[in-house]
Amino acid sequence: MTRIAYFGPEGTFTEMALLQCQDLASRGVMAVPGVELVGAERISAPSQVAALEMVADGAADLACVPIESSVEGPVTPTLDTLGFGAPLQIFAETDLAVAFSIASPKPLDEARTVGAYPVAAAQVRAWLAANMPQAQVVPAASNAAAALDVAEGRIDAGVTTALAARMYDVPEAATGVADVADARTRFVLCGKPGPAPARTGSDCTAVVIDVPSRPGSLALAMAEFALRGVDLTRIESRPKRTVFGSYVFHFDCVGHIDDPAVGEALRALHRVCDDLRFLGRGIGGGVAATAQLQGVHEAEEPGAHEHPAGAPVAEDHRRETDVATSVDLRLAIDVRRDHRQEATAETGEGAGD
Repeated sequence: MTRIAYFGPEGTFTEMALLQCQDLASRGVMAVPGVELVGAERISAPSQVAALEMVADGAADLACVPIESSVEGPVTPTLDTLGFGAPLQIFAETDLAVAFSIASPKPLDEARTVGAYPVAAAQVRAWLAANMPQAQVVPAASNAAAALDVAEGRIDAGVTTALAARMYDVPEAATGVADVADARTRFVLCGKPGPAPARTGSDCTAVVIDVPSRPGSLALAMAEFALRGVDLTRIESRPKRTVFGSYVFHFDCVGHIDDPAVGEALRALHRVCDDLRFLGRGIGGGVAATAQLQGVHEAEEPGAHEHPAGAPVAEDHRRETDVATSVDLRLAIDVRRDHRQEATAETGEGAGD
């Protein structure tokens, strides 16, 4: 059976993203070559890094992790693990609407403490100031843990997901909570390097480059794309963790590695870069599958050669697929809740958060 690690615990936005990926796969609109998503075992991991390392170590076939928020920007633990850790490849992506629930058995104006995962707190700061000014914000271990803390009486209210509120049977005092309308978070499915799905015509390719520390080296790398008419959609620096002030650069470009212009640009980078790591699909490549559920934030065609992600790009190719759809996760939530109740009845234990 396929094993998919995700940034947990149960009831988090990342689990909802994974549920969405599995739902898309059941509809035939998402696939990862050689991996069966439908019916896969979901394994909670304590962090994005831990989920990705489970794949690298062979404990899981894929990892589902957040990579970009429209409000907070890139998820740096994910980027750094992909950039510096064991070679992994991004095979698919999905994004979810960012809208939280306030779980509390009390009226909002009576709550004295509200628990929030730090990332969540940053995205509802203005809402809390306007609607719960009397409440002290205290940290929670995760979005799901905030609901558990409320259920166990440690705090009066929690910024959480709709799924977690229902899992822990805590009333939702407010729903659709967010400072930024239409905010979204993007999640990716990562696995060990392998053949990628076919072109879609709306692809994006991601690489990490290390350029020499001399004037103009970054400009020369960017010029390899510009000279071939390839649009760079994202450029981001991350510290190399060696010498202070030294960086690697994440590049996302429009196009597929099978496209002549993209392939030529990547091969040309070897003349100006000390190192290059191919990551697979880029952030925002194509049109990601989406979900509009409030409370949710969080055909293989092999190429002529296989190119391991994390190794130099030569004439090897990747193919990927991405299909636009809108998915209602309410059924998935009910199924997840029923499964939890059945497991509790069988074991006499409650699932941890």
